[in-house]
Amino acid sequence: MTDRQDLNEQETPIEKVAAPVAPKPSYTAHNNEQYVLKPAGFWVRFWAYLLDLLVISSITSIVIYPLFRIFGWDVQGTTWYAPIGFVTGFIFYLYFVLMTKFFKQTVGKMVFGLRVIGLQEESLSISTILFREWIGRFFSATILPLYWVIGLTPKKQGLHDFIADTMVIHEQTYEKKIITTYQPVPNQVSCISQKHSSKM
Repeated sequence: MTDRQDLNEQETPIEKVAAPVAPKPSYTAHNNEQYVLKPAGFWVRFWAYLLDLLVISSITSIVIYPLFRIFGWDVQGTTWYAPIGFVTGFIFYLYFVLMTKFFKQTVGKMVFGLRVIGLQEESLSISTILFREWIGRFFSATILPLYWVIGLTPKKQGLHDFIADTMVIHEQTYEKKIITTYQPVPNQVSCISQKHSSKM
């Protein structure tokens, strides 16, 4: 009898102790308010651009065309490589380059309270301005659908803004943004163990 009892005692399974599962860390959310300059949308930039075209047209009509007529040069050329087309095109890009370089805004932007800023630099370098106002604007002015990209991007950037890493903002208008940050909450079990060890 004793042998059978010993065998039964040996065959009884030993209960396994489950390892404690560490609780998942929890986080607290903090909402911070920030006021940032408001990006200029498509329509206000469109009207500013039309006003700039009017200024450029006035300059060419008052200065360039009379000079061509005085020297007897052809003013009827319609292609860009014609003398009048080349000069007026040069005046067009030179206007945007110089105004953005010295004022960070053209006449049209001044009227509507807009300004060009760099996303990676405080003051616009000459290379940034050339990329934006010459190379980038050439594509935007040549392929008009590329100019409409302004209304579809979060920061209201056109192709020339993407090329030069710039954006156009309202000078005196700000918008509120809520920025949420998450901070982990210390584990209560670890806190209790730390307190217990400090008491010992």
